Amino acid sequence: MVLTHNSRQVAQEESRRQTGLLQREIDLHRQTDQLLQQAREAAEQANQAKSRYVTTISHELRTPLNSILGYAQILHADASLPPAARQSVEVVRRSGDHLLSVIEGTMDIARIESGKLTLDMRPLDFTAFMRQLVAMFSLQAQQKGLDFSFVPQGELPTVVRADEKRLRQILINLLGNAVKFTERGEVSLGLRYQREMATFTIRDTGPGIAEADQPRLFEPFERGRQSQQGGSGLGLTISKMLTDLMGGEIRLDSTPGQGALFTVRLFLPALHGQQAEQALPRQQRTGYLGPRRRVLLVDNEAVDRAMLRHMLQALGFELAEASNGEDCLALLPAFRPHAVFMDLAMPGMDGWQTLRAIRQVQAGMADAAALAIISANAFEKGQDNDVGILPADFFVKPIRIDDILDWLGRHLQLEWQTDSQPMPDTVLQGLHASAASLTLPDAALLHPLREALELGYPKGVKAALQTLSGQATEHGEFLRRAQSLVDAFRFDALRSLLQYQDETD
Repeated sequence: MVLTHNSRQVAQEESRRQTGLLQREIDLHRQTDQLLQQAREAAEQANQAKSRYVTTISHELRTPLNSILGYAQILHADASLPPAARQSVEVVRRSGDHLLSVIEGTMDIARIESGKLTLDMRPLDFTAFMRQLVAMFSLQAQQKGLDFSFVPQGELPTVVRADEKRLRQILINLLGNAVKFTERGEVSLGLRYQREMATFTIRDTGPGIAEADQPRLFEPFERGRQSQQGGSGLGLTISKMLTDLMGGEIRLDSTPGQGALFTVRLFLPALHGQQAEQALPRQQRTGYLGPRRRVLLVDNEAVDRAMLRHMLQALGFELAEASNGEDCLALLPAFRPHAVFMDLAMPGMDGWQTLRAIRQVQAGMADAAALAIISANAFEKGQDNDVGILPADFFVKPIRIDDILDWLGRHLQLEWQTDSQPMPDTVLQGLHASAASLTLPDAALLHPLREALELGYPKGVKAALQTLSGQATEHGEFLRRAQSLVDAFRFDALRSLLQYQDETD
């Protein structure tokens, strides 16, 4: 009995001890859960703050950029514009597109991380797409004194199904880096299409990328140690994210001092028949047939309204404008618009409230207006709403004129009038824009230009080149390219061109 009593006491003490340990472990887990919850809430607050900051900055930049790019598109389509002015407009347009790509890059990373980025797969005129891409970068390479070659392998499809914006974003990031970081030599773009898989290869003779840098090169804001150029460090990150989102793969092969090779493989199915015809080139629209359509523009930014008015009035639309929701609702009964373009951020009644009021006023009406949003708030696009606005009805500033006209054509069933000149039906061929193939004047003639370049005196360089132009008229291509570099004050590129020629000779 004594032994049984002692054993029971020992067992009870051990049970109490184990229970105490378990209770202490439960308390520690509870404390850990509380700390994790606090950390999670802090991370969510930081993420929301980041999203609000990105949204605000994006909105503030998109609003003026909408006017810049909008008027650049209008002026570029003006046939009466002198060549010199057209070139200036093209510079403004390219600069605006570059700024827009930086904005979109920041937004895209936020969308991809939150799982809100979706692909817009449509028929794409692959021939015209590649032609534009090659023309863009062959010109940039020539201005820098580089070779640029495009070498397609095998037969390429005329039309494929792809997200044109995302595909262009990937290739522009990779080709832009190749041209930017290559000081001499060449940049080449290869394309092979087989079994509906497109393989793009971008090769350059730049400084290359160290093996230690390659694993982190696709991380945000990272750049290789060899890079002395500026940049946001987002281009490769976005290209990798978009390639993964499209179900493809991207690979880097590089040796320091020997350049870099990026390989991108994407599934781009070829289209035929009626689907392919949707993506073929079209003529420039000059108006439409039938009764005049009325369009109401609602935006608190007078500059944005003026840009849209300038664009639509030239095509024959009747327009009315409102700077806020109250004025919009007051105009509805008398103007009876066929379509309404609505901004979201407005003083007083905002865009969503105004759209709800329009839906209530026009409920049951056979001639209810088609509604679309034009806003600088890119995060609102694609989100659920109670007024029936689909992603296809939401245009993010800066807008593309063709997108607005396509939307009006669909919803108002317009029969467009076009100019009488048909679009060229050319086939994309291999292209080689070579700087090395240029023939230079004799060394004696080039000596004053070299001396002026060494001094870095702009007036002296221009004077030496002007003198050379009268002495070496048979070297027209070299003189033309050298003049373009001097006009842009790209003396380093001209010096690299002369040095590269010396090495190849």
